[in-house]
Amino acid sequence: MARNTQVASDPNAPPITQILARFVATHPSRGWTDAVDHEGHRTFLNWLGCAVGAATHEAMHAALAGVQMLQPAPQATVLGRRDRVDMAAAALLNGISSHTFDFDDTHLKTIIHPAGPVASAALALAEHLGASGRTLIDALVLGIDVSCRMGNLMYPEHYDRGWHITGSTGTLGAAAACARLLSLNEQQTAMALGIAASQPVGLREQFGTMTKPFHPGGAARAGLLSALLAKHGFTASPRALEAPRGFAQVVSSKTAWHEATDELGQRFEISFNTYKPFACGIVIHPSIDACVQLRDQGVKPDDVERIELKVHSLVLELTGKKEPADGLQGKFSVYHGCAVGLIFGRASEPEYDDAVVTRADVVALRRKVVATVDDQIDEASADVTAVLRDGRRVHVFVEHAIGSLQRPMSDMALADKFAAQSEPILGAARTIQLIAACRSLGTMADVRQLTALCTPSS
Repeated sequence: MARNTQVASDPNAPPITQILARFVATHPSRGWTDAVDHEGHRTFLNWLGCAVGAATHEAMHAALAGVQMLQPAPQATVLGRRDRVDMAAAALLNGISSHTFDFDDTHLKTIIHPAGPVASAALALAEHLGASGRTLIDALVLGIDVSCRMGNLMYPEHYDRGWHITGSTGTLGAAAACARLLSLNEQQTAMALGIAASQPVGLREQFGTMTKPFHPGGAARAGLLSALLAKHGFTASPRALEAPRGFAQVVSSKTAWHEATDELGQRFEISFNTYKPFACGIVIHPSIDACVQLRDQGVKPDDVERIELKVHSLVLELTGKKEPADGLQGKFSVYHGCAVGLIFGRASEPEYDDAVVTRADVVALRRKVVATVDDQIDEASADVTAVLRDGRRVHVFVEHAIGSLQRPMSDMALADKFAAQSEPILGAARTIQLIAACRSLGTMADVRQLTALCTPSS
């Protein structure tokens, strides 16, 4: 039977693969402002805390058991554990761990969690190589730039098709970061990006399961492998990102090519990175923030008749689980987020423990949340009204949640968040040392000084 093989495409796309490869291979070390470099250190600190914090989660036990069946060589550290595995497995495992709590960084323009794939791959390789902290920070900044610029090029259409954009673009960012660490030339870096382009990872159907954090881990492993293959002469299409049957045009109906190249080397996407105060999907944060504010105004859970929640349609599409059965599902329930925000005044990882998700008072309050769609409200905002039993109405509108670019977390708040995750795993003294090491990473002679601090003493 005859079929139509013609699919709409742009045959005249600019040479994005070559342009990004040249940028990654040739941009000077620390070729950016102090503010960008500081954000690189903040991003690494936030990522590391998330990775260490989830080190003993059941998802990590299962993933490590699977990896160990491959009998990996001890090349790199599994953060927060005494185990050592090969560097590709470390990239996978640390990527899984860093995203398990859904507490990691977010590039709000694309809702990419950029550090998960990029830092996980880069640190595993840097540890094996004995690379300097400066080299690692350079790779992190450049890898995140590649990942987020490709996200800018395709978002939101790529995401709307069902791709988990953190994994799909993260593979490219991880490849770029590892190519930089390996000092690959422009042509080799183009091949690394091309190999990575055939390995996009992640479907949104997996949200609320252990496979969601597998996406940044899988992307980290794929990107690292791509760079290693390219180093040894493995080839790919030199137009793998932009060709009519290349990455961008296959996985997205939007291809805003200029987004990949505008102000390249002058504007760095890590400057627009944000950090989560709440351990759940980013679109829930405004609603939680509003409920914390209601609590601060004296609203008590027992006095609530109902909570009227107005949000953008994307919020309910992504996080509309009314009856989450466990902590992973709770992270995708705006109803649960509202309940714990009002009951506890926070939504950290303990509020997503399975026991809390099924606790009677939490279940009762989240069933009082009545959510309606109002697409006049931005997806980064929330309109919340507590209707009390005595008839009073207490209203809060959150335009930008705490943790956003408009209301960023301070360095001290990030350190406190890190400590809350790290201390149960590594202890208080080791945690203090690790925070200091992250802050001075750019001057560290060998990153193995840092990874040594990430291993529990007993």
